[in-house]
Formats: sequence, C-alpha cells, structure tokens
Amino acid sequence: MPRLLGVDIPNEKKAVVSLTYLFGVGHKTARDLCHKAGVDQDKKARDLTDEELSRLANILERDYTVEGPLRRQVQQSINRLRDIKCYRGIRHRVGLPVRGQRTKTNARTRKGPKKTVAGKKGVKDLR
Repeated sequence: MPRLLGVDIPNEKKAVVSLTYLFGVGHKTARDLCHKAGVDQDKKARDLTDEELSRLANILERDYTVEGPLRRQVQQSINRLRDIKCYRGIRHRVGLPVRGQRTKTNARTRKGPKKTVAGKKGVKDLR
C-alpha cells in the first residue's frame, strides 16, 4: 500500500480516488493534484512509482493544508467559537446542530439516542 503523509491509500483504486482518502482532499483537489504532478488519473495506486508519490507529497505539503494541520486548524476554530461564547460556539458545546437545522424532529446524529421522559401519570384520575 502506498503511503502519503502518513496515510495508507488503497491499492486497487485509481490514483484520483485513492487520493481522496486523505483528510482535506476531495475529488476536485485530487484531480488538480494529479494534473500538477503529471500523474495519470486512471493509473491504479499500486502502480504509482516512488518518484510520482514524492511529487504528490511535495505538492500536498507545499500548496495544501491536509491531514494533521487541517484537523488542528478546524479544532482551533471550533474552540475559538466556544471561548467567545457566540451562538455557534454554544451549539457546539451543547452538542446541538450548528447550522440552523430543526431539532424538534430529526437531529438525532447530534443529539444522540432518544432520552425517554416519563409521561404524566394519573391524568384520567383528576377528572
């Protein structure tokens, strides 16, 4: 398995697709990388030479923020929002959706599994 920036990229996939396994590299960035490095996009990742891998790694390090530094940058941005106690920071802290989605229904990914609240007992007995 070829390694780029400390990440194993899959052997059996095309070079463009396997580059997207890096955090911060999507389809367009992967295509641009292959074009800049002069790598055939349809070539399988296992067929990439050491020279091509080093060219890709150099371009990634020089021109793009990916993997560890990008994760750190995203985390620092979230921590900054939390520290200044803005609306988005409070939503991050409480674990609710940040970008205006509804929470009356849905939002289960952010809120976690349902927490059942006991119903009112004896409502019929009050009449």
